[in-house]
Amino acid sequence: MIELAAERIADAIGGEIAREGDAGRPDRAAIDSRQIQPGDLFFGLRGTRVDGGEHAAGALAAGAWGAVVDRARAAELARGDAGWVFGVDDPLAALQQLATAWRRELGCPVVGITGSTGKTSVKDITRALLPMRAHASRENMNTEIGLPLTILDAGPETEVLVLEMAMRGRGQIAELCGIAEPNVGAITNIGPVHLELLGTIEAVAEAKAEILAGLAPDGRAVIPEDEEALEPHLDDALTTITFGPGGEVFAREWRLGPGGIEAEIATPHGEASFAFPFTERHNLTNALCAVAIGVALDVPVAEMARHAADISFSRLRGEVISLPGESVLVNDCYNANPVSMKAALEHLGTLEASGRRIAVLGGMAELGPDGPGYHREAGAQARAAGVDVLVGVGDLARDYAPDEWAPDPLAAVDVVEPLLGRGDAVLVKGSRSVGLEAFTDALLARLGERS
Repeated sequence: MIELAAERIADAIGGEIAREGDAGRPDRAAIDSRQIQPGDLFFGLRGTRVDGGEHAAGALAAGAWGAVVDRARAAELARGDAGWVFGVDDPLAALQQLATAWRRELGCPVVGITGSTGKTSVKDITRALLPMRAHASRENMNTEIGLPLTILDAGPETEVLVLEMAMRGRGQIAELCGIAEPNVGAITNIGPVHLELLGTIEAVAEAKAEILAGLAPDGRAVIPEDEEALEPHLDDALTTITFGPGGEVFAREWRLGPGGIEAEIATPHGEASFAFPFTERHNLTNALCAVAIGVALDVPVAEMARHAADISFSRLRGEVISLPGESVLVNDCYNANPVSMKAALEHLGTLEASGRRIAVLGGMAELGPDGPGYHREAGAQARAAGVDVLVGVGDLARDYAPDEWAPDPLAAVDVVEPLLGRGDAVLVKGSRSVGLEAFTDALLARLGERS
């Protein structure tokens, strides 16, 4: 529940109350009138094609506690007979302002996580390791709309907010920091992502570094030890905690055990043995970032180690799915860029497989004019990792120099199914725009029918 009375809400969003509703407070914020639940506060956001305010009356009729719409529409809704109605200049700005007000009301620490790769995995690991009531971003709730919705979905019992922050261009991380006011800002890494928009790695680093400038006055930054691109953006007055080889939080030793990676992790506050339920080497790096976040929050490292077994990852991020014939599919198709693609291919190469290793790769988007070169490099990395069959999906994937090619995810099912044999290990990865989850769903359905 958003424990703010109607008058407080109006003040926070700079709006006016056009109609009073019943007593009480809203349960959560919502922007989709089709998913309204009784007690919701509906925000009628203006889109490029649809004005959500047009659905405010329907949301109120469906039991919404109230609606936030532009002032002209608020005057129209004031003639109704159900729910609070707030009139504002900009419903999106109102959503963000209310999120900031609720974040301040909660008064708990806020962690902001950004980076070129690994944001979601670091968020998932951090949420699990922290020995407190943590509320974290769900799936892709990491934009100027998703982040405030995440904050407003946090209950009053929340002891820490763990927020993923997406970036598509300059100024966007700064905008999200203005909403969330993070106490800890973590940058997972800097890589060739969004080059089509930003042009250079240095520009990517500058955009990501906005999280450092957006920290609270007593904030702490968590950064990779070896990320030279961030050096121009570090201030001597900023408290930083580094992770990775040579950093303040690092794996003194690690090994691949029967259930995952076992690691002895050293921090400025002591050491502890962690038993992680994952096998990917790159997720050990993500875990070091998460442990460093815990250190920034003054959480004892032994407490974090006790929660390592609780780690679980968001859908489409390295999901391991069993296939008929003792084969396995790694469903890692939420997104892709040169850094994450290399890590996924290396992981595929380490999997035990009595059959062949098959990589089903969609293109990597937003790489600009150097995109073909990055794809050729990934194709070479696949061969070096021991991939036996590389299947490209979509036009960009032609530059992998694949063994087989399909124009779209559903067509790829017809290509891949005949290739599958006993004991195979299959990787599915590509940029979100390729939609390779449709390939995985269709392949599993077909194999289920065949078995």
